[in-house]
Amino acid sequence: MNDAATQPTRGTLYLVPAPLDFGCDEQTPLTQVLPDGTLRTAARLTHWICENAKSTRAYLKRIDALHALAQPLQAQQITELPREAHKKGDHGDKGAAVVDAKPLLAPLLLGHDMGLVSEAGMPAVADPGSSIVRAAHDLGIRVVPLIGPVSLLLALAASGLNGQNYAFVGYLPQDAGGRVQRIKELETLALRQGQTQQFIETPYRNAALWQALLQTLQPHTRLALACGLTLESARIESRLVREWRQHKEVPDNRTPVVFSIGR
Repeated sequence: MNDAATQPTRGTLYLVPAPLDFGCDEQTPLTQVLPDGTLRTAARLTHWICENAKSTRAYLKRIDALHALAQPLQAQQITELPREAHKKGDHGDKGAAVVDAKPLLAPLLLGHDMGLVSEAGMPAVADPGSSIVRAAHDLGIRVVPLIGPVSLLLALAASGLNGQNYAFVGYLPQDAGGRVQRIKELETLALRQGQTQQFIETPYRNAALWQALLQTLQPHTRLALACGLTLESARIESRLVREWRQHKEVPDNRTPVVFSIGR
């Protein structure tokens, strides 16, 4: 007998975007930020890889209110990425977590479709998950990104900065000296090459980063912030640093912010 004939058809790995309201005081209706096709595909999946099982169940409950899930929440097979991947990323770069992703994809090899989901936005973009996607490609598994909100692109489009040449650099150093040095490096890139630099911070350190930016950046550098994207309370502003220094309002310590600098 032909071995290929006895092997099950492999499933598809779907990259399922999540709304950007995770951890926020308000929620945006799913139908305002996610197309119906994305929600229907998510509803029929029963196998998941995620950052946090609790938040994934909460998201699936919101989907179920619009499109009945193929299996009840209790029957959904939800597997969390290793905790180290949350803190250090899982792309394999220096300092990143080493994740053996292939065992997590076993349901795909048995013919089940799977969803990869993060707590907010697109998985594997400014979030862990790249090791899962890479392993799927290595196994010859089809990968399909679904349509949904990506905070980095929304922030870039609304910043007035260069959208033809940009880089997302993740988190800046936590120590004050390292943070200032990194800000100077990014500003040099932004001003000399015209390359917009984007970065994020853990919300409770927003104020410290904001203070460092205003103290370190040159007066003519443009600084943009975007927080609460897709929410009614969204704040998106873009000014020269010398103008920002005249404003006393700082980002709050609860809402994720995308910071962008350029010219």
